[in-house]
Amino acid sequence: MPQPDIEELVGDASPSFDHVLSCVFGIRDHESRTYLTLIEHPGSTVAELAAVLDRDRSNVNRSLSTLREKGLIDRRRRLLDSGGYVYQYTAIPVPEAKTLLHDALDEWVAGVHDSIDQFDPDGE
Repeated sequence: MPQPDIEELVGDASPSFDHVLSCVFGIRDHESRTYLTLIEHPGSTVAELAAVLDRDRSNVNRSLSTLREKGLIDRRRRLLDSGGYVYQYTAIPVPEAKTLLHDALDEWVAGVHDSIDQFDPDGE
């Protein structure tokens, strides 16, 4: 499935939050679902998320990497009593995600306005 992009939002009068998330951040729908699942299950491990999402652990791990790159989730290492460690993932709070979305959209809209303002069919 192709990655949604911001231009898809232009024709949608009332897009869902997860669709906006996908389009604005250039992530896939399953990555948006992973973020939304982490809101409901903060501190989850890859194995726990894979079970909740009914997805393969390697796919969940890739989604988590993408979400971390976009600044939408945090990762914390927890030491295990038996030795070793496990990573726990938590979504950034929704208000912070909304701020990131608004900022990204404002930047995109400013670029569109610049393109409109700079258009000169006569080359003058």
